[in-house]
Amino acid sequence: MLIPLAVRTTGGNRLLGVPGPKLRNDLRIPEEDRAAACTYLAGENLITVDWEPGNTPAMISLTHQGIRRMEAEEEGRG
Repeated sequence: MLIPLAVRTTGGNRLLGVPGPKLRNDLRIPEEDRAAACTYLAGENLITVDWEPGNTPAMISLTHQGIRRMEAEEEGRG
């Protein structure tokens, strides 16, 4: 859910990111769940995260590996 949002928002451009407020508004999941999802996906090298104080994602960006994984999943569906 977080990676597809990032792909839609950035058009798959690794140089663009998704601001934290957009994550909060679009995902509508508790703050601690957003932080946990970002921590996990960053650990899998699918996104990079800029953190605000309080362990809140300020900005996420897709990594090359994250983009490739989404492309592979889309090809598998199509």
